[in-house]
Amino acid sequence: MKVGDLLKYTPTSTVGKVTDIRERDGKVWVRLDFTDLYYDASLLIPADPSEYIAVSFKERKAYDGGREALEDLKRELEEVDTSEMMPSGGG
Repeated sequence: MKVGDLLKYTPTSTVGKVTDIRERDGKVWVRLDFTDLYYDASLLIPADPSEYIAVSFKERKAYDGGREALEDLKRELEEVDTSEMMPSGGG
């Protein structure tokens, strides 16, 4: 396993190119370019090049892990007046 290899994270089938490898507390972590996240190396397998979809920096920034969508949701929740709402449900 080295920088530039194509790997697949088995739990989610995420495929990416290795951009960094780190060891911490006896565990090896590998960063994949598709999500820019670190994955446990024990859950990674070699991927076929046909499974890899290169992601441009622009697309990666637009994806941003859902942070923008989360911020939008937080803003919407702050704008909702819940003072007159009563909880209901079976119980």
